[in-house]
Amino acid sequence: MIAKPFIKWAGGKSQLLADIQKKYPAGLGKSINRYCEPFVGGGAVLFDVLSKYQMEDVLINDVNRELINAYIQIKHHVDDLIDELDILQTAFWAMSTEERKTFYYDKRDKFNCIKMNGDERANLEKAALFIFLNRTCFNGLFRVNGKGLFNVPIGSYKRPAICDADNLKRVSCLLQNVTIKCGDYKECLPFVNRNTFVYIDPPYRPITQTSSFTAYAETAFNDKEQIELGEFVDNLHLVGAKIVVSNSDPKNTNQHDDFFDELYSPYKIERVSAKRMINCNGDSRGKVSELLISNC
Repeated sequence: MIAKPFIKWAGGKSQLLADIQKKYPAGLGKSINRYCEPFVGGGAVLFDVLSKYQMEDVLINDVNRELINAYIQIKHHVDDLIDELDILQTAFWAMSTEERKTFYYDKRDKFNCIKMNGDERANLEKAALFIFLNRTCFNGLFRVNGKGLFNVPIGSYKRPAICDADNLKRVSCLLQNVTIKCGDYKECLPFVNRNTFVYIDPPYRPITQTSSFTAYAETAFNDKEQIELGEFVDNLHLVGAKIVVSNSDPKNTNQHDDFFDELYSPYKIERVSAKRMINCNGDSRGKVSELLISNC
């Protein structure tokens, strides 16, 4: 059963999947029978692993509450979620450009209202709005302001795939035996043992001033946090886990920046090519080097 990410996500790993697959540990699905993603994001690697390997225990985590709520609703209430998304898609597709703008910003306001009120009775509606906004906003970004409000403007899509019912059902099926948590990535450590494959895809260290985008949640992820993550990776390694870490390559813009080369010096560091937005100008989307760090 092949499933794909149900949302767009900044830094999503679909295009790097072939490179990451080469880093999968030997014995995956056999002796390596546990899988963990402390920063699950869009889940490209998660769905690839679940589609191809029999894992006994799986834990996914993310600090983004709205993202994790969407995973939970897909796992437990996929049919109801599909009904909500189908209504949104049918309405949106039938509208003029101006009508869409009004509809989008009304739904964005509703999403922010539910988000800030924290009413768990509206979790299904919040998940539907989260997916709707993700599929119709500019570049599929999830970005919040200092108050925690989603503030991405509308994108310009003719018939965005708001309700991919078949894929959502496949995702729901794959998630049935997955433990889903929302919290600090460090809380994943007790789950990990020597039979675990851990894929880590944190907020990337920005390679330019204009490419800085770590506002997936209200908490920042700067160099201090990157160093703490390096310590977390060391702890996973001591447990005996198999680890792959993704991050940006500072040498794209500064050949003398050895931040990650020094931080992850005990491990294998490979530079792979990816097509990324490296500037706020869309014309500056191009090939950049990214890092794959592993102990396997």
